[in-house]
Amino acid sequence: MWQYFQPVKVIFGTDSIDRMAEAIVSTGGTKGLLVTSPSFVKNGTADRLVKLSGNKISDIFRDVTPNPDVRECDACIELLRRGGHDFVVALGGGSVMDCAKAASALYKGPSELTATDYLQGRAEIPAAHLPLIAVPTTSGTGSEVTSVAVLSDHSIGLKAPISAESLYPAIGIVDPRLTMTTPPKLTAATGMDALCHSIEAYWSRHHQPVCDALAIHAARLILDNLATAVANPDDIKAREAMAEASTIAGMSFAIPKTSAPHACSYPLTNQLGIAHGEACGLTLAHFLRFNAAHGCDRINTLATSLGYDSAEHLAAAIDTLAATIGLRRDLADLALSPEQIEALVQGSKHPNLRNNPADISENDLRKMYLTLSNSTVD
Repeated sequence: MWQYFQPVKVIFGTDSIDRMAEAIVSTGGTKGLLVTSPSFVKNGTADRLVKLSGNKISDIFRDVTPNPDVRECDACIELLRRGGHDFVVALGGGSVMDCAKAASALYKGPSELTATDYLQGRAEIPAAHLPLIAVPTTSGTGSEVTSVAVLSDHSIGLKAPISAESLYPAIGIVDPRLTMTTPPKLTAATGMDALCHSIEAYWSRHHQPVCDALAIHAARLILDNLATAVANPDDIKAREAMAEASTIAGMSFAIPKTSAPHACSYPLTNQLGIAHGEACGLTLAHFLRFNAAHGCDRINTLATSLGYDSAEHLAAAIDTLAATIGLRRDLADLALSPEQIEALVQGSKHPNLRNNPADISENDLRKMYLTLSNSTVD
């Protein structure tokens, strides 16, 4: 038995941002808050969006940083309450999306609760939420079509996802032109994140046929276009393909969820400061080989669907792609201590690990991190 659910209306295409006013009308909103980062205020994109809204966006929360902290989310919620806003627009990459999605739902909870309460599982995420229009400026997270938001509590070194149907945006406006100024390094990392979304969705223990088809479509687009988008940022065709891939990959994992590469990415980011997409990609080929070697026949099916002879050829192609676009392939330069490696092992035991098709032991994780660190495996 399986089911598929996707409540987000997606408006996709070059210059689709011009339909902002129409999108706002469809939500019934009259007074909106724009959630974004300082760079989009500085380059004028935020002001452009305010004008396109017919000035229905009345305020801007511009304090979102990479890997948004729960305190940023709390500040955004406070601004929503103080301003009496009835809709939210998110303009930015994954961090902006995460903060806006969380704030639009947690706003509906009791005022005495903080984002930390929800992140640590002490409170249930409200079922009600403010309508959110998500406008991604990177091609990677697919957050405009998922019910997941990732928050951090930097004071205790915690980064984790929260998930609920109330975190789905109402509308996603995906305009590839907004990704044209994304720097090559960020294009590479976010594109690898999208590739992880699609492949992890396909092999997830909760896979289903609709998401399988979406995953294959997204993965093929990324493998064919990511290197071009990194090398030639002004190539609009490559940018369009990557924007489509990101959204479709988001749809592909919205139900099956992610697995081992994402579970391992959280300590790699929290403890070592490696960007999320790069952290996910660091272990993708490893787990592809691991799953194929541990009886997951779907890995070879995925490989042939993508035009490769075997799982090993697909893994090798991913390794080559990562090297071509300048993403790290190991941890050797960090000279990690045994204590740091052990912290990575323990930090990787995230619930997402259980979605992996093959069981992964603590020793399996330890061997992987030792290999990535070019250390000797006893």
